[in-house]
Amino acid sequence: MLFPHALPIDAEETAFTLDDGSAIRRTVLPCGVRVLTERVPGAHSATIGFWSPVGSRDEHEGQHGSTHFLEHLLFKGTRERTALDIAVAFDRIGGESNALTGKEHTCYYAKVRDADVDVAVEVLTDMVLDSVLDPEEFERERKVILEELAMNEDDPADVVHELFSALVYRGQSLGRPIGGTPDSIRAVDRVAVWQHYRANYRPEDIVVTASGAVDHDALLAGLERALAAHGVTATAHGPLHPRRDRTLLPLSPDPDVTVRRRDGEQVNLLIGGPGIPRWDERRFALSVLNALLGGGMSSRLFQEVRERRGLAYSVYSFAGSHADAGAFGVYAGTRPESAGEVAHVIREVLAGFAESGPTEAEVERAKGQLAGAITLGLEDTSRHMTRLGRAELDLGELWDLPANLGRIAAVTPAQVRDLAAELIGQATVTAAVGPVDADAVAG
Repeated sequence: MLFPHALPIDAEETAFTLDDGSAIRRTVLPCGVRVLTERVPGAHSATIGFWSPVGSRDEHEGQHGSTHFLEHLLFKGTRERTALDIAVAFDRIGGESNALTGKEHTCYYAKVRDADVDVAVEVLTDMVLDSVLDPEEFERERKVILEELAMNEDDPADVVHELFSALVYRGQSLGRPIGGTPDSIRAVDRVAVWQHYRANYRPEDIVVTASGAVDHDALLAGLERALAAHGVTATAHGPLHPRRDRTLLPLSPDPDVTVRRRDGEQVNLLIGGPGIPRWDERRFALSVLNALLGGGMSSRLFQEVRERRGLAYSVYSFAGSHADAGAFGVYAGTRPESAGEVAHVIREVLAGFAESGPTEAEVERAKGQLAGAITLGLEDTSRHMTRLGRAELDLGELWDLPANLGRIAAVTPAQVRDLAAELIGQATVTAAVGPVDADAVAG
């Protein structure tokens, strides 16, 4: 099957089997929690994720940094468990637990043996629905987050990516740092974070995904027990959290060179501009384009900047996408005296690619590279769990491995060339961090 499997948001039950034998089931519980499972043949572990469909872009004024703050705080205690109790619950079974915050969603997850799925479901349900945001823990975690932000600020690669994002998404909430800023974290109070939590962690907002050695009916039974323990019963739910509006953001970043000067041995450089949203049919051509330009050791940028000229150790291209916007760019880290030359070479490679496009041989090589990377990535149940969550929250459809590989195999050199011409024509933003002047890296 070379088309996606639909996941209608209001369908109470959906089920299908993938070509590899994995069974997919989706159930909307009466309380509104959406549950998606993928039973993977031969697996002895399972990864369970509890998703909230809100991220840093959804924060209101006075709440900036709250989503990431919650990622920390939900591990710090509920009415039934202390922070130590939560840690012990996972350590006792040899499980791995963590969370991730994005611009459009948050996920709390655990990877456990098949025998311990119920334990993970019980603890994650408690964390997500019944955190107390203890005032003492809140202030302690504020300091921890400030340390995390300070650590990120010491990494110039992180800083230049944040600077680039702010330039591309200028004036949009997508341009804000996921973790907030030191000023916003110092300013936000517990009431603001609590309001953000209670408004966005209701049963009708929550999506639970599980992949690996998992039985759908057994997981539903365990989840319903855990929900009932928190007073969430089988009452009819309100409207489910809608999938995001796909109306494109009006991005038109000014041609700009922005430099944050600081001492160091390298200049971290980013050149790029707007990209495409995640649902755009050209995303398969974008994957090929990205692989060819800067996705591996045979890519044009790697060969020209590193192999032929020895100007950088790290050079790569990247593409990020959201419901209504995207970004595309090229990163390189180089010595200050080489920054101008590297910026010039990157722009030359981009312009040449936009003008002539890739060869047939290059496209076939990129397709093979992507097919291998996608297939190997799905060897981990965590990747399957994440694929389910993003299919439910972002796309409303599940692209399985044959469908993905088939769409990539169908990409033509002309499609890559046309997309390159569009994106590179918009690549007007330059961000740099290090001991360099704007004039040195300007186009």
